[in-house]
Amino acid sequence: MSASGRILADIRRARRPLRLLGASGQLGYGIPSPGFNAGLAWKPDLIGCDMGSIDIGPTYLGKGEMATSPEATRRDLRKVLRAARELDVPLVIGSAGSAGAGPHLDGTLAMLRDIAHADGLRFRMAAIRADLDRPMLLEALRDGRIVSFDGMPPLSEEEIVEASHIVGQMGNGVFRRALAADVDVVIAGRACDTGIFSALPMLLGFPTGLAVHMAKIIECASLCCVPGGRDPIMAELDDEGFVLESTNPERRATPTSVAAHSMYEQSDPFTVIEPDGMLDLSRAKYDAVDDRRTRVSGAEWRDTDSPTIKLEGARLIGERAVLLAGAADPRFIAQSKDILPKLSELVRDLVCEDQAQDYTLRWRVYGLDGVRMAVPPGEATPGEVFIMGECIAPTRERAAEVVRTCKQYLLHFGYPGRLSTAGNLAFPFTPPEVSLGPAYRFNVYHLLKVDDPDALFPMVIEEV
Repeated sequence: MSASGRILADIRRARRPLRLLGASGQLGYGIPSPGFNAGLAWKPDLIGCDMGSIDIGPTYLGKGEMATSPEATRRDLRKVLRAARELDVPLVIGSAGSAGAGPHLDGTLAMLRDIAHADGLRFRMAAIRADLDRPMLLEALRDGRIVSFDGMPPLSEEEIVEASHIVGQMGNGVFRRALAADVDVVIAGRACDTGIFSALPMLLGFPTGLAVHMAKIIECASLCCVPGGRDPIMAELDDEGFVLESTNPERRATPTSVAAHSMYEQSDPFTVIEPDGMLDLSRAKYDAVDDRRTRVSGAEWRDTDSPTIKLEGARLIGERAVLLAGAADPRFIAQSKDILPKLSELVRDLVCEDQAQDYTLRWRVYGLDGVRMAVPPGEATPGEVFIMGECIAPTRERAAEVVRTCKQYLLHFGYPGRLSTAGNLAFPFTPPEVSLGPAYRFNVYHLLKVDDPDALFPMVIEEV
């Protein structure tokens, strides 16, 4: 019997609370060993790790590359795999390889096989793909089954065809199917974070609302604590609620910090939408057990009769190059909103003498409006700013040409009140122009209406 079968049989035979270890909020950036080892000493019934996010932007999905370094990723995978096999408990990983598309899943599986071979490990593994079939998506679009949300424009056939990769975000039903297949390891492509931790308790009959609420919190490890951090977190779930405790004694899961984290990434503090239903937190309660632990109860689950799958896709838009510089002249800073558009016009006239403009050029002035969309009126002008010019062009060479020209002419650009003709800018290093390679944008971020939210994601069982 494999690990999931053993845990399911053990708890069905003698009903007891379920212990789940959230080992990492994003696998591949390091797992603090003291906290991880402390969590293992508490004998969890499952070790889970989220491995991906759209927070990293569209490039990794588009290129099919991991956001994390191969060395750190392999180290983290070895740590959680060896621990799960030593304890004989399921290891569940979602959004494999950062973005969860085919290349990311395949890269993660290859690392796990290499680790198993090197360390003499044997296990039964379920791999679940999140890539979606293009003809199916085109048919769904024509049938009106793909809809926009979060302000995205309607999806077009061109965007489906041109996307480098398109994945669907699988829910907890897919993880339940994998754990019910008597496996030791589950590796999923792009997935809802909650599915990693809610599937096992749902298979065991624990209340769905409590299971999903718990999963929503512990998928980020100890981020829900004071102070927040990346150390693992333990949840102990029973039929009435769950208790949270960080494995780092310096971090405290307080009622306020846990309640605040329940709103993480949510526009509505009382509602979490999942593919097959909705988590209602309007009756959730957060009670201190002691100064480091909080007990949570009251969350309710509501099934939907209109399930949807969130689609994510990225499209190549060109090659990116950037110019990095700083300025400390108060006259330059005060006039930068006028200077930079004029510079852009000057550069356009220089590099487009014999052709139409084939690039985009955008400026961010950090200290003024590099981060914020609007500067509060009356705010004092900073003493220095950081300037980033971003060009996206059809080729690497063209993007480099534009930012190099920008560098030279911005360095000596004339403006009213300028005191020095030697230069307007300071450079953190040379060359201050950097080619970043292919640039992508999210072009698919829509909802697919489905009858069965689990049917789109095929699973393969492998003996490693």
